Amino acid sequence: MKNLTDGYILASGKLLPCVGYGTWRVPEGEICRNGVRTALEAGYRHFDTAAIYKNERSVGEGIRLSGIPREEVFLTSKLWNTDQGKERTLAAFELSLKKLGTDYLDLYLIHWPVAYAYKDEYPRHLIESWRIMEELYRDGRIRSIGVSNFLPHHMETLLQEAKIMPMVNQIELHPGCLQPEAVMYCKGRGIVLEAWSPLCQGRRFDKPSIAKAAAAHGKTPAQVMLRWSLQMGFVPLPKSVTPQRIVENTRIFDFELTEAEMKAIGRSLMSSRMGPHPDHAKF
Repeated sequence: MKNLTDGYILASGKLLPCVGYGTWRVPEGEICRNGVRTALEAGYRHFDTAAIYKNERSVGEGIRLSGIPREEVFLTSKLWNTDQGKERTLAAFELSLKKLGTDYLDLYLIHWPVAYAYKDEYPRHLIESWRIMEELYRDGRIRSIGVSNFLPHHMETLLQEAKIMPMVNQIELHPGCLQPEAVMYCKGRGIVLEAWSPLCQGRRFDKPSIAKAAAAHGKTPAQVMLRWSLQMGFVPLPKSVTPQRIVENTRIFDFELTEAEMKAIGRSLMSSRMGPHPDHAKF
């Protein structure tokens, strides 16, 4: 990968840019609009939001205000848990399009595999949602479809009924959460892995392996962690609303971590999730 517009060709034939601008916990309104516009000015062309983030309207406004043509932007949103099921999925998708101000999505994901409200009926609502997404994909209203927070056993359950393999799985991936089974499963099936929380919310910046690599390359700990993600074959989704850091997070293509640095970073951090386990999330 040489720049922000390089990426992975999905099974749909569409190009997924190798770094995305994440918008989790970015509040609706001016902060979100400005963050999106700054990211576009910095070269980002991949934006990740979700219905539950409650900022889709501002993400769409930021894209339009930038003057960048819609077709040059790869835009992702996600189906929230309480919207799983045939009719609810279609209504939620239409509402996301309306808020974003677009007539199609480049990627639509099922946000979590097991919806707490329907856990006693799992996987019926999940399967119904995927069937609707397959229809929307065939109709061209979604250019690529995928999932988020799915472990191998969730994928196997879905694939018993699916006609189309998920093209993306967005999961928690960073040096403190390697998820080797999920990574191996997806890579073995051509499913591209997106990494949420790739910077561990800044909680690992002072770790010796990261600090040492940062000093060696004249980079920040954040840049080292994003470079680690790229070299692991993941698509990191860093989030920031600070213009300087938004730009900083793009400057990760002019250096390469050595094999020794990659191994040191991956093995030196205590394994821990920032978010809930997908089987036990209570939402």
